[in-house]
Amino acid sequence: MWKASVASGIVLLGLVVGAPAEAEDPATARSYSGDLLTRSTLTGDWGGVRNDWSAKGVTFDASVTQIEQGVVSGGKNGSWEYGGRGDLTTIVDTQKLGLWPGGFLTVELEGNWADSVNKKVGSLVPVNTNAVYPLPGGDNVGLPTLNFAQFVSPYAGVVAGKFDTMSGDANAFAHGKGDAQFLNLSLNVNPTLLVVPYSPLGAGVIVLPTKDPHQALVTFLVVSANGKASTDGFDDFHGALYNAEGRVQTDFLGLSGHQFVGGVYSNKKYTSLDQRIGSVIEDQALAAKRDTWAVYYNFDQFLYETDKSAGHGVGIFGRFGAAAGEPNPVQYFYSLGIGGKGLIPTRDLDQFGIGYFYSSIRNPTLQLPIGGTKSFLRDEWGVEVYYNIAVTPWLLVTPDVQVVGPTQKHPLGRDSHGLPVLEPETIGTATVLGLRWQVVF
Repeated sequence: MWKASVASGIVLLGLVVGAPAEAEDPATARSYSGDLLTRSTLTGDWGGVRNDWSAKGVTFDASVTQIEQGVVSGGKNGSWEYGGRGDLTTIVDTQKLGLWPGGFLTVELEGNWADSVNKKVGSLVPVNTNAVYPLPGGDNVGLPTLNFAQFVSPYAGVVAGKFDTMSGDANAFAHGKGDAQFLNLSLNVNPTLLVVPYSPLGAGVIVLPTKDPHQALVTFLVVSANGKASTDGFDDFHGALYNAEGRVQTDFLGLSGHQFVGGVYSNKKYTSLDQRIGSVIEDQALAAKRDTWAVYYNFDQFLYETDKSAGHGVGIFGRFGAAAGEPNPVQYFYSLGIGGKGLIPTRDLDQFGIGYFYSSIRNPTLQLPIGGTKSFLRDEWGVEVYYNIAVTPWLLVTPDVQVVGPTQKHPLGRDSHGLPVLEPETIGTATVLGLRWQVVF
């Protein structure tokens, strides 16, 4: 009988994908031991209990990320804001727990607090990804991930439950919730996918063409077109979203890399971005649009590697996306950048990134009874630079700077007396400085 090992698995769409291979030796299981300055977590191995449970297939990982950011020029408001997010993830491998092979349960609990500068920049896409989850605006707690995957052969498995969709669109240099790499959401995930709910209910199929999820991985999922981390989702079915994506490992010129492609389609009935105020008044309803879609691609490619197994070196990354432009106004998107880790001797855990993105926006129109048609969005671009300093393996401090281009026209401008008028007011280029610090428990 084949056996599955989570130690060589990866996380995709909030589910753990383990490689159907021979079960690992408990001696090689993840260790949390070590002295205070060298171990991987602040709380260590809990007197050996944590290591014992890890060897049995049960892991507990927790972190708290705090961010101070300020708009130092441009934007809508120049104030500084502080906020944070905590995350607790538990993974259970049924094979290692002594039950049955091929089963993986994943549970994630997260919460955020305080405020962010996202509403003060004037950008369409948040400059602080970490503050958006589980819900935008502080003081929220949610359960974005609760799913179970079961492999039925070394090549295929099924999965069902709630999915953290931010785990999709994986990239070695630009991915996540703003915890360790870039802060801007446009450099962590393709914004053409923002029509996808964050934490929907669903089910799907996992395919491992080579048995190893690191080499090649294909998923097919059907999820609810609605879904929040703060709700169970069973009472909010209003259409379905279909997703297929695949990721393959490459070795061009002996250097590590990945190619990733995916697509989504939803049959949900959405509120249209284009509205005629006269019709809204007469019909007492907003215009609607059914169906939407998006296709997306990303790559990461090392140009220089010092340690393949540890991911040390420097490389490039990029994304491209195209979408319907309704209800998500991001119609086309691309990003390019450079990332690296462990380039400085004795600084193996430090990492850095420099990224640029551009979003082509389908500008919504507002047809007024008097005054003609008004539009209020512009294309969006941005640059971000960060350097993640590993003070210890469990304490990470990151200075960050972003410049986000002229993005948005406020639909209502202001006259000389400060009163609203139907003449859009342009929001200028914003410079955002930030400092992030993360503690891994």
